[in-house]
Amino acid sequence: MRKNIRRIALLAAAASLLAVSCATGDEDSAASTSPLLTEVPAGVSLAVAANTAKVALTTSGELSKLPFTVSSWPAVQAGPDVIQAFRGGSVDVATNAGIPPIHAHATGLDAKIVGVKVRTTPLYKLATAPGTTINGLGDLRGKKIGFSPGQAQGLIVLRTLKTAGIRTDEVQLIDLSSTKFLTALQAKEIDVDPLAEPSLTKYLDKYRSDGATAIATPAVDALSVLWAPTSVLRDESKAAAVAEFVKFWARGEVWAWEHPEEWIDAYYVKDQSVSAADGKRILATAEKPYFPQNWDEAITWEQETIELVTDAGFFGNSFPAAELFDRRFEKIAFDAVPAPYRTKGQQ
Repeated sequence: MRKNIRRIALLAAAASLLAVSCATGDEDSAASTSPLLTEVPAGVSLAVAANTAKVALTTSGELSKLPFTVSSWPAVQAGPDVIQAFRGGSVDVATNAGIPPIHAHATGLDAKIVGVKVRTTPLYKLATAPGTTINGLGDLRGKKIGFSPGQAQGLIVLRTLKTAGIRTDEVQLIDLSSTKFLTALQAKEIDVDPLAEPSLTKYLDKYRSDGATAIATPAVDALSVLWAPTSVLRDESKAAAVAEFVKFWARGEVWAWEHPEEWIDAYYVKDQSVSAADGKRILATAEKPYFPQNWDEAITWEQETIELVTDAGFFGNSFPAAELFDRRFEKIAFDAVPAPYRTKGQQ
């Protein structure tokens, strides 16, 4: 299974590299060194795939203050779907975990990280299929695990197996998009997969009585990022709009943290269709947002992730993680938020 996934990834990379061969090194360099405009020119619009930001900005009343037009809020969230939308030009900027930019690089899509939020505690748990007997990480040997190599859930699986001392050839990695995880669990096509909230609560509410449960994993998906195709960032007007959106994205995260009741109602209840009680419980496990001034640690994290996935046989060869970041945007989120959100772990 691992060889098949790797073969698919490498074939996709080869095809994509041919498709983007017209991009020159000089163009890529210009995209990362030209100074950002200090104001957004009139008439600029962006297609933004960032649902939590949309909810936060709408509920807080900040959405109308954006100095550009959001032409659409495409409902694409999974990394592979965002990559496809970037290729098709239907999304200009998106939020994801740290691994989709690595996947994009492996498939020849030139895109850059423009915003970084850091977390230090686990976001995912390992949800088990009804009727399975998995009581701890050691029980994963021999099990069928839902695995999407280009998404955060895939990284959580690899880090969990590494922590547990289990080789990838000691489990069955079932290649699935994260959007198919719930269906596969319900049908018992897989034994376990990583789920985050609110999907985990929805699943357990429905299948706990049938024996489904959730196992804690120490694996941390440390980065939430904003990223955009380099073709978007080469357009100085759109790059200026992206820079402004970084500020609103960061402040939206802060607003959600500081207004828990409003956030529970707007996001968990109305947008995600969970109960207010579940929303409150989920939010109690959330981590205060942190936006670093310097991206060195984020780049180190991405480099560790690159080595992990390439050592496991995915995404071809290693490369310098710094290539994924456009450091013109490095301090924008940091400068946009109050001091308590600039310090890691401060409550």
